[in-house]
Amino acid sequence: MATRYRRAAVAVIALLAATLFVPAAGATQPTIVGGDEVSIRDYPYAVFLTDRRGGQFCGGVLVEQDTVLTAAHCAQAVPRADLVVVGGRQDKRTESGRTSGVESIWVHPEYRTPGSGNDIATLTLSRMLWYPTARPATGADAGLYTAGAEATVIGWGRTADGGPRSNTLRGATLPIVSDQDCGQAFRNYDPTTMVCAGLPEGGVDACTGDSGGPLLAGTTVIGIVSWGVGCGEPGKPGVYTRVAHYDGRIGDSTQPRLFP
Repeated sequence: MATRYRRAAVAVIALLAATLFVPAAGATQPTIVGGDEVSIRDYPYAVFLTDRRGGQFCGGVLVEQDTVLTAAHCAQAVPRADLVVVGGRQDKRTESGRTSGVESIWVHPEYRTPGSGNDIATLTLSRMLWYPTARPATGADAGLYTAGAEATVIGWGRTADGGPRSNTLRGATLPIVSDQDCGQAFRNYDPTTMVCAGLPEGGVDACTGDSGGPLLAGTTVIGIVSWGVGCGEPGKPGVYTRVAHYDGRIGDSTQPRLFP
């Protein structure tokens, strides 16, 4: 079983990048498996990333009207000048909602591959997207990471490993997995920078094309879709960037703060 990043390939450069960014033997990219269609009205802060040709390859979440939180491997998938953020669009086949180019990209300076942690980035938009925003988790939100606590993952990715991509926004509710269980599932699991979510029997997960999208507790972003093995495989929960770990500790006077 190959390791999956949950980003869809967008061009030759993205395909080459996918071969370089391999977290561990066995990891893939994630859309939502075992979920249902959800309304963008219920998740107005959900956005997706495309190239200039309109090919959707990742998700993201508005944390300010001009700032998107996403995965580092998504931010590096295409050149900044070719990156487009789409907000307010339920169905990718329509022209609804608003779009923006990207003015600047911040990637965690210690990011190397999704499987090594720190798979987090922010995109500063070239225009405001006037939609409600989500709140990034902070150190005060430790309870949201308790094993068994429910969270919701949303995205436009594949609905099965190797299956078709969803044209519409989908979501699924799944439990947080303990650090002990996730460490047993993945040798490279880092409980400081990562968090796992999924059912022991599998069947509910993010999948290819969901990378960068949010794992939510209400309107609080507790995770960013990062990597996994297959989609919805038994005993292989999805792995997410642990957002609370980065509370106020990223960025300096020469680069934008992670969370404005």
